[in-house]
Amino acid sequence: MMDIFTVSAIRPIRDYMTISRDAHLGITNKVTWFSMGKNTSISQECYDHSTIYMVNDGEGVFAIGIEGDKVIANKGDIVFIEPGTLLGVETRSGVIFTEIINLEAIKMTEKIVPGEIFALKNLIDYEDGSISNLDLASNGTFKYVLMAFDEGTGLTPHRAPGNAVVFALEGKAIIGYEGLDYEIHEGQCFR
Repeated sequence: MMDIFTVSAIRPIRDYMTISRDAHLGITNKVTWFSMGKNTSISQECYDHSTIYMVNDGEGVFAIGIEGDKVIANKGDIVFIEPGTLLGVETRSGVIFTEIINLEAIKMTEKIVPGEIFALKNLIDYEDGSISNLDLASNGTFKYVLMAFDEGTGLTPHRAPGNAVVFALEGKAIIGYEGLDYEIHEGQCFR
């Protein structure tokens, strides 16, 4: 897999089709990229584990719970679903999203309300000359972190075990990886 990518390029929308692809990013936490073409749907289903959905592109209508309460999610929106909660997805124009099924107990920040759609960039603020960090979800093998880097700030080079994927929500940044610099822009990802 290339280092800088978009989920839309890996799993592009195909009219009238729903396509899923294992992201091969975890064993304990299953990560799948979904592409739904116009006028497609996924019937309601539920998992015995917490699930996170992040819309990478397009617009989807998420039907949540027994009543199928419908909420609209767009690029950059997230929805957290508790274990045993029914969820279905439909789209008129097409949607691409990442599904993360947590096969172990997950701890979510109180800022996230189960079943509500929210924009990640609205959960955190830039701080003058600083890096803001908000742990959204975690368990023993998985951590989902939201970070805001003020202009001119950056992390000291470091190593960490396991896979990491960076999703750029806005702006641009330079990521140093194994001696090379990669420029990442809004809507792009880096593994």
